Amino acid sequence: MKKRGPWTTLSERPAYETPWIAVTHHEVVDPGGKQGVYGVIHFKNLAVGVIALDEEMNTWIVGQYRYPMEAYSWEIPEGGGKRDVDPLDSAKRELREETGIVAERWTRILEMDLSNSASDEQAILFVAQGLTHHAPQPDHDEELEQRKLPFAELYEMVLRGEVRDSLTVAAVMKVRLMMLEGIL
Repeated sequence: MKKRGPWTTLSERPAYETPWIAVTHHEVVDPGGKQGVYGVIHFKNLAVGVIALDEEMNTWIVGQYRYPMEAYSWEIPEGGGKRDVDPLDSAKRELREETGIVAERWTRILEMDLSNSASDEQAILFVAQGLTHHAPQPDHDEELEQRKLPFAELYEMVLRGEVRDSLTVAAVMKVRLMMLEGIL
């Protein structure tokens, strides 16, 4: 038995694993004293995302089909970064791969726990500025579409619910707040 806050873990065993996640089956006693099951999803990578902003406050989003959602999604450049690699290096790689953009200045703007009722996935978000453009280099398993638009338009798309990806929504709202506060 192992205590986890007010929970007691009676046993745990691996249930499923891929190169990206591991699911663990836990037999537990909940805070109310009832026995049950808890499945925990462990993400092997950190999630990183980038809002690239040029001098005219344009940004870039990437469109792709998201298999779990069975839908096409417009998102900021984002992906996974190995836990033993500096998240900034992973963000730089994702931005270059998905958009071809290289940035001179980077600001870490937000850290989040994603879906913390079922997983340990964490995200780190950045703003990239001082941009130069090169050819994108997407991963072999990515079929991406790229779009340049004013940041204000992306903000409106988030408000209308046209953009729903959690990293994108959080990053856009944080950048908008930073703009209103004169920080960015």
